[in-house]
Amino acid sequence: MTENPARRIQDYQVFGEFGEVNPSISDGATFTFMTADKMTELFSAEIEGCFLYSRHLNPSGHFLSQSLAQLEGTEDAQVMGSGMGAITSALMQLAKQGDEIISSRTIYGGTYAFLKNFFPQFGVKTHFVDITNLELIKSLINENTKVLYCESISNPLLEVANLPELRKIAEEHNLTLVVDNTFSPMVISPKKLGAHVVVYSLTKFINGMNDAVAGAVCGDHSFISSLKSVNDGAAMLLGPVLDPIRASMIMKNMHTLHVRMKQHSSNAMYVAQNLEKMGLRVFYPGLPSHPQHELMKSLMNPNYGFSGIIAFDAGTAENAKKIMERMQELKVGYFAVSLGFYKTLFSSPGSSTSSEIPQEEQDAMGMSPGLVRFSVGLDDDIEESFRRIKQAIQEVL
Repeated sequence: MTENPARRIQDYQVFGEFGEVNPSISDGATFTFMTADKMTELFSAEIEGCFLYSRHLNPSGHFLSQSLAQLEGTEDAQVMGSGMGAITSALMQLAKQGDEIISSRTIYGGTYAFLKNFFPQFGVKTHFVDITNLELIKSLINENTKVLYCESISNPLLEVANLPELRKIAEEHNLTLVVDNTFSPMVISPKKLGAHVVVYSLTKFINGMNDAVAGAVCGDHSFISSLKSVNDGAAMLLGPVLDPIRASMIMKNMHTLHVRMKQHSSNAMYVAQNLEKMGLRVFYPGLPSHPQHELMKSLMNPNYGFSGIIAFDAGTAENAKKIMERMQELKVGYFAVSLGFYKTLFSSPGSSTSSEIPQEEQDAMGMSPGLVRFSVGLDDDIEESFRRIKQAIQEVL
């Protein structure tokens, strides 16, 4: 199998019920059994690949799941109703009462809140670390440690995790390495680099239209099957189900993902380079000034660039607010918290997507209150877009 993720998706063919080039949408919540004995057999044996109830498995969700497994090069995958549904289901399947997790401290705020505030109610403790400090990670491992968790490119400071080295640590201590690749589909292939489990918010780059909320877990067949177990599967019992119509929409959008990621990355590089020329502190792994620039080059797949997310420091929260409001007025894009849209989106993480992280911890990790995160869009004329960005910044700073 080729290592090109776009090729893997293109080679996955599913025909519709009547031979359509798109799979038929199955919007049934439940499925018919022809005999009572067959129902008993399926529930008692948990036979794989059978459709009995859509919380367990639905054809439309199954096709999307298999597309994502192709993308990531994993044996299997399971789609869910949100990225948080995917992350929490995976972690709850892996960690039980008394277990410990070592997590990057710079992660999506919802994930941080789950690990810091919610999971301890179930007796699971998390140590938050600088994920680039491998010696610190090793020093925190004990007999209760079960999971290493990080993001390929972190939200919002864009730190790059050394996945091959983290895999070595995981293997040495029998840990499961779970990697959120939401910022870098196709750009980075975590499974190839050592991840045991890959999680996504499909809402972002993979769907790309900001019209659906969805998530996914990609991993080996045994782990995905455990998530769906009717007896103790986190996905089955917590029920983060993805609607089949949304699943069908996302699967169609996946076929343009390789084109979109190249354009997102190209535009982000242009914006990052020119922001840096203005003398601003810019966070983008494509810049030689980024501390993990060389690491990123060694990890990334060719031709997809360095992803479409950048950040810069406007100094103060008030400056950030004024710049973003002005950029929206100048039609650069939208003042919104999501990412991966065809239009540029921008937000200030300290007061939005990372607001769950206490201020003292934001300070410790170097997250300025003036940080502005950009999800750079698919603009055809990025030079004109940057002229407007520059105007907004110069009016404020």
